[in-house]
Amino acid sequence: MTDTPETPEEDERDDATFSMFGDAEMGAPKEEGYQVLARKYRPRLFSDLIGQEAMVRTLKNAFETGRVAHAFMLTGVRGVGKTTTARLLARALNYSRDGHDAPSMELDPPGDFCSAIMAGNHPDVLELDAASRTGVADMRDLLDGVRYSPVSARHKVYIIDEVHMLSTASFNALLKTLEEPPAHVKFIFATTEIRKVPITVLSRCQRFDLKRLESDALSKHLAKIASRENANVSEEGLALIARAAEGSVRDGLSILDQAIVQALDGDEVTGERVRDMLGLGDRLRLLDAFEFAIQGEAQKAVDEVADQVRAGADPLVILKDMLEIAADIATVQAAGNNYQLPGPADWTRRTHEIAATLTPAQAQRNWQILLSGYRDTQTAPEADTALRMVVLRLVSAARLPSPEEAARLLNGGGASGNAGKPEGPGASPSGGAQAVVQLVQPSEQAMANFRDVLNRLDSRKEARLWGEARKYIRAENFRPGRLICAVDPGAPKDLLRRLTDFLEYETDMDWDVALSASSVETQKETETRVRGELLADAAQHPDVAAALAALPGAKVVDVENSAPLDPATLTDNVVPLKRRSKG
Repeated sequence: MTDTPETPEEDERDDATFSMFGDAEMGAPKEEGYQVLARKYRPRLFSDLIGQEAMVRTLKNAFETGRVAHAFMLTGVRGVGKTTTARLLARALNYSRDGHDAPSMELDPPGDFCSAIMAGNHPDVLELDAASRTGVADMRDLLDGVRYSPVSARHKVYIIDEVHMLSTASFNALLKTLEEPPAHVKFIFATTEIRKVPITVLSRCQRFDLKRLESDALSKHLAKIASRENANVSEEGLALIARAAEGSVRDGLSILDQAIVQALDGDEVTGERVRDMLGLGDRLRLLDAFEFAIQGEAQKAVDEVADQVRAGADPLVILKDMLEIAADIATVQAAGNNYQLPGPADWTRRTHEIAATLTPAQAQRNWQILLSGYRDTQTAPEADTALRMVVLRLVSAARLPSPEEAARLLNGGGASGNAGKPEGPGASPSGGAQAVVQLVQPSEQAMANFRDVLNRLDSRKEARLWGEARKYIRAENFRPGRLICAVDPGAPKDLLRRLTDFLEYETDMDWDVALSASSVETQKETETRVRGELLADAAQHPDVAAALAALPGAKVVDVENSAPLDPATLTDNVVPLKRRSKG
């Protein structure tokens, strides 16, 4: 199949959105002046769309069964095909030619109105750019013609691009017509911000989420386009372009257009030329820098990224690429050989090699460090300095035990009260390193104070009474047979009676429980205060403070008094924490 050329009118339109392109022959006849690849290879048929198979299948079934909606909502990021799909859909709804007078998804050969619709000048297909016409007056003017029948086509089709930009009054003006449209009217909306569209509008539309194209699929498509253009672009160059396009074929073709002129007379457009053009870092050298950092080799890691910045690479782009490396490493660890990395085989081999040297928690920790560093770099006065500091954070983290090893060592090799638990209280859902601890209190058999009463309630599974006594009772004086306390507002009215019954049952003696105006702490307040002091004290320990400084987002979440560490297990990087005396 060979596409029909775009008309001059279409070429003059400032169309902000293109689409996914298919594998069919799409070359257009020569025109006066150069036509950019994104326009030259715009699809003309639904079969040209790639990556949108679910949408095409749904529409095809709807057309075949006659269950065609009166309104469609097309959503997705830039360059995934919203506007072009809208025009294809308008053609399908109005498809007509000799011997065929019914809506059809098969648009080859072109119908009577196809050329005018794709050019944007058919009187029954009206397009509105909501970004520039947001007012209610614009919407009312557009909808004035709804009650009139089409001039020549089967349906009057309203295409509203960037519909989320409409004002509230415009949406209200549209809503009534959208709710009960005449049979001859169809609406097609396109938006990049679906969350900004009122739910009252969304609920009256058939919604299609157009997908980004995967990097490997986009790279293969760009290779076909380059071949048709007689351009010699290396595999690495195509992979870099596909990654930079972030799933947008329009962006990919625009970058390819720019890349082709980097080499003349049939010379190869190498990966190096594409990197220079886009301000990218050398992927393999970034892998080197990443590996140096996680091995603790600060000077080599810093020198590597500094060289790339001096060569023209953007520090933020370098960090973004390093984030992708960290994500690839974590994914490789989880999926193994089932995860195929885009790009040359060397990238995949090196990524697998680095992944084998890290634990899963270390891989997640590296991701968190880089993500935090990326945010910091965006607001830093000097981006290259911020990049250097992020790399040094990775180096510092590499010199610490892995989160798994730190948890094991701090738990005394599993000998503490946490033994047997798959996840300790300090396990971080994001994979960040955290100091782990749990306070182990000795078990007392005699009830010598009010804390012992609470422990006995806990051991007897009196959960309700334990929680209420811990929260509401301020024990001023306690001795066997007598309790003087205050009760906070909000306590159950029968709390003291039930507590007295429990004490008398447990001790087999009479108890005198009297009220006072005491302001001593409740047990819950005491535990909260003590815990806060322990955490603050642990955070001030030099080694913990260094770890917190090296790992942004890390924090001390608990403190545990466990058995002393075996001196034989200690290394330069492992120092037992001791609570320092105050004063």
